[in-house]
Amino acid sequence: MCGIAGFIGKTDNPEDVIAKMSKRIAHRGPDGEGFYFFDDVALAHRRLSIIDLSGGNQPMYNEDESIVVIFNGEIYNYIELKNELKKHHKFKTKSDTEVLVHGYEAWGKDLPKHLRGMFAFAIFDKKKKELFLARDNFGIKPLYYAYMNNAFMFASEIKAFLEHPAFQKELNEEILGPYLSFSFTPTNETFFKGVFRLDAGHSLTFKNGKIKIQRFYQKEFKEKPMSYEKAVQEISKIMQDSVNKHLLSDVEVGSFLSSGIDSSYLVALARPDKTYTVGYDNKRYNEIEYAKDLTQKLKINNTSKIITKQEYMDIIPKIMYHLDEPASDPAAVALYFVAQLASKDVKVVLSGEGADEFFGGYNIYRQDVDMAWYNKIPYFIRHAIACVCRLLPEIKGVNFLIRRGERLENSYIGVNRVFGDKETKKALAKRYKLKNKDVTKATYDEYQNEPDIVKMQAIDMDFWLMKDILLKADRMTMANSLEGRVPFIDKEVFKVASSLPMQYKVTRENTKVALRDAAKEVIPTEAYKKKKLGFPVPVRDWMREKDFYNMIKKTFSQDYTQEFFNQAYILKLLDDHYTGKKDNYRKVWTIYCFLIWYQVFFLDEKIS
Repeated sequence: MCGIAGFIGKTDNPEDVIAKMSKRIAHRGPDGEGFYFFDDVALAHRRLSIIDLSGGNQPMYNEDESIVVIFNGEIYNYIELKNELKKHHKFKTKSDTEVLVHGYEAWGKDLPKHLRGMFAFAIFDKKKKELFLARDNFGIKPLYYAYMNNAFMFASEIKAFLEHPAFQKELNEEILGPYLSFSFTPTNETFFKGVFRLDAGHSLTFKNGKIKIQRFYQKEFKEKPMSYEKAVQEISKIMQDSVNKHLLSDVEVGSFLSSGIDSSYLVALARPDKTYTVGYDNKRYNEIEYAKDLTQKLKINNTSKIITKQEYMDIIPKIMYHLDEPASDPAAVALYFVAQLASKDVKVVLSGEGADEFFGGYNIYRQDVDMAWYNKIPYFIRHAIACVCRLLPEIKGVNFLIRRGERLENSYIGVNRVFGDKETKKALAKRYKLKNKDVTKATYDEYQNEPDIVKMQAIDMDFWLMKDILLKADRMTMANSLEGRVPFIDKEVFKVASSLPMQYKVTRENTKVALRDAAKEVIPTEAYKKKKLGFPVPVRDWMREKDFYNMIKKTFSQDYTQEFFNQAYILKLLDDHYTGKKDNYRKVWTIYCFLIWYQVFFLDEKIS
């Protein structure tokens, strides 16, 4: 696990520039630093030593040093690949990184197709004078790029670009509307104009001033007829295999642990000696007792921490800095503190992200099954009912009728939607061209022949999972120099999950049905039954307490807020929540996180 950065283009003092870019992401790799220079090329690597502690330093080269690689991530099938490649190539280290060097020599730009793991890497081919970048199948590891003023640059985190003299920092306001709906940046163009994230499962080639992007991985959903017992067996087998692969390390591996099925299943399979849990002093938002119950039964250790309201309030600007872009998932803060806790003991942790998206863990999927009868009503009738319902006040059931009266492509943007279209228009000070339908169109086009529930899964994987959940998991762990590994998010696990009949994932009564029964075989508590909580956070309650309310009101009342938002409208959202008239906490928090992020990156002179 590491951080990478680099650029191509004539630059004064390239050694100083790349050193500053590297320093910006030093938290990703405090154990070592390495550089490469050739003509107008400069590469930097920050290392967090996990595999081959003494021999895995980067940049790493092939035999004649014509190929150089810098790499962030872990290749879990590197031993198998090494055994195949060493027939024709000489290996100097025991590191998984060297597989990329010789794999590129053997397979060229098809290299990513051979890899099982999480990765973002850059390979420079000295003979071809060509740069090749690639990002893993599901976007576990981040990779950004920009091409400005004749300089092509890339990095694990956007903040590294701030140190390059060719970089022009400019706000990309166009995506503010979709941000309010999604609660994170849903596009590959970021909030920094001209900065893009390389999409998951894609590679990029830069040569002679031209960028070429290619896709090497495509998710396919192919149900296979199988008995329920067979499905449970397949899940048990592949999850044990994936966990075993994710335990490959030359340092100790711990695990995050909540009260739910996902992390409990991983801990029961992996049996790490050390686990870590955070909670709050409110029982409704505290999972510590559940975690301790499981670890006591498994005879392993659990370390926990209570997060105070003041700690939560104080850390928000730092969270926004590490995220690079605004994101309003309140769980990011909990993730930061549990990573900080774990980093005192270990360098690697397992984490349960991805189970819901792969195995059908969201209640909205269940609703789709439960209400399938309503979809049988002709669309024009459902649409007419929806149009009438839009004129009604907010009462129970109205939102359901509105959603069911729209085609999925026009209404569903993911499990975590915050602002509706009308609310977005009221909240914003300006009108922007980019619409939510523009953002989701490519995914809907790709899966247009699939059932609605598969389309929903695809949308949640492409957006909520890849652009929010995995982003915060990477940033919050790496902010604490900790490697987070996600055994559920594995291409072999996806092959099994995507082949399951839908009724083994979601029924009218439950979610993650077959996964729960697989977990039941190894979890010695009732965790396999628990409803989804995620990282429960008491922000909703805190926002009705005076100190928390005043903190947000102070920000909402700033002059710069009027550049982006209808100030009277957003202050009313806050006041209505504070007084208990409405539950607006997610809307308020989404706006607040953007404003704090803007302060950090555009108003704070120390960041510029």
